[in-house]
Amino acid sequence: MPRVLKWSLLVVVAIGVIAAAGPWLRDRLLPQAEPAPLDPAQAAIAERFLGRIESGDYAGAVAMLAPAVRDTLPEAELRTLWETLPQQLGGAARRGPPRGESIGGQPVVTHRLDFPALALDARIAIDADGAIIGFRLVPAQRRYEPPPPVPPEAPLVERDFRIRTPHGKPLDGTLALPKGDGPFPAVVLVQGSGPLDRDATVGPNKPFADLARGLAARGIAALRYDKRTFAHPQEFANRPFTADDEVTLDAVAAVAALRGTPGIDPDRIVVLGHSLGGMLAPRIAAADGRLAGLALVAPPALPLEDKVVMQARYLAALDGITTPEEAAAIRGLESERNTVRALTDEASAPPRLMLGLPARYWLDLRGYDPVAAAIETGLPLLLLAGERDYQVDHNDWALWEQALSGRPGAILHRYPDLNHLLMRGEGPPNPTEYFEPGRVDRHLIEDLATWVATLAAAGADD
Repeated sequence: MPRVLKWSLLVVVAIGVIAAAGPWLRDRLLPQAEPAPLDPAQAAIAERFLGRIESGDYAGAVAMLAPAVRDTLPEAELRTLWETLPQQLGGAARRGPPRGESIGGQPVVTHRLDFPALALDARIAIDADGAIIGFRLVPAQRRYEPPPPVPPEAPLVERDFRIRTPHGKPLDGTLALPKGDGPFPAVVLVQGSGPLDRDATVGPNKPFADLARGLAARGIAALRYDKRTFAHPQEFANRPFTADDEVTLDAVAAVAALRGTPGIDPDRIVVLGHSLGGMLAPRIAAADGRLAGLALVAPPALPLEDKVVMQARYLAALDGITTPEEAAAIRGLESERNTVRALTDEASAPPRLMLGLPARYWLDLRGYDPVAAAIETGLPLLLLAGERDYQVDHNDWALWEQALSGRPGAILHRYPDLNHLLMRGEGPPNPTEYFEPGRVDRHLIEDLATWVATLAAAGADD
């Protein structure tokens, strides 16, 4: 069983691999890198740094770090990071040539690391004295890559869709429509955490494309769109933001745009929120005020800071052994959780918080109860979850079930074999299965489509 340690514990919230970072990257969420001239001297330093890591000379690599960065990335942690990545991502990486980039004016030397399951960018920032002041591994910047085109004989069509908002740049998406004139009931798909494209792509999997096409083939339109942290990550650089800035505002704009689209029944629009999107779906409903229902898929019920620690414990124990290094990493996350819990205001917040999220993000979620908020909407609710989901697990489901079982207008379904991506698997769930090709379970799609169709029929009878 692959070992999954501290740095990849961020996978619990944003599926991806984020490693250590120097102070110049604090309070940034996968900031946008712009092309820049490559400084040969800095490129040579970056090459030497990565070469030492690749040869196992971790002490030599750490010696190249500036003191402030050295404190955040000790030799033991760097060793564990590097030696575990091939286990997590399917084998050794092929390192590409250096390229020059700039992030917020900071020159960076970037190497692409192509692992079998995922490509990472190794970003290395170097000061005027030749010391490394930042080292970070992030999912390689990529463009949206659409799934294979819909076959002409399929009972649906897809077309480009643009969402304009007053609070940022437009977002591009795809509207899947049943063939025919409509008006059709519709679902707006809202992703979970992290910089996800419209298909919620993870490795070879595109769960939102599966959902949208499955719904459209069953007579229900579906809109999916690039998340703002994917399309315009620079909008989050060096500024405080909330979960509403990340998710809610754009979802409300997407619903409004869809409501004004020909062929869509404006009174029969449902929001489907997955993971963090499910947690925030009640906020979307409250802001919109006209939704026909909420489909909550793998929705957390517990606070985000608690989920991080719980998932870290699970990952560390996957192989039956929690090593001293893993235990120390978990204690560090517990300390970060306690810091988040103790926050009182932005002014007094420490510069570095759990997941690199700003104090405003955590304060905004303080006291937010998604279960109570969902009930307060008064809307029909559909909850769907896989029993092989280690990210949003039975602890969350128990709270939803306790509050909603037997409640009029609430339907709950669990699927024994499904993971967080709504795909089938076997054995103890783990992050590596996200990089194995799969498809969203058709039974789940059928249950979802049946529920939406029932809402539409009930509305037509009113």
